[in-house]
Amino acid sequence: MEEKDFETFDFLINDEDEVMLLLYQREGEPENPHIEIDVEEKAALLYRNDNDILELNDISDDVLDSLQDADKLLVCELSRDNNNDEEGNEEIVYAYEAEIRD
Repeated sequence: MEEKDFETFDFLINDEDEVMLLLYQREGEPENPHIEIDVEEKAALLYRNDNDILELNDISDDVLDSLQDADKLLVCELSRDNNNDEEGNEEIVYAYEAEIRD
């Protein structure tokens, strides 16, 4: 995979209208993570730690609607290893909750 492919992210919404963010593992461990959402711009900033802030753009209306009703966002960071099984399944390296702030 090229480096730019590791910059991708995706949101999933379960039957209880809870949102999960999937992204590839970032450098350093998450510390006091939180996310700030800009509904008008359909964007958000994920603050993983003091040194790593991710800009998330083009967030769907469904995801934004679900996030507006939530206090926390579940974040799963997937391994960057190319040594995953034959089916290409990534391993979860970090799973944490990020507080949603206005």
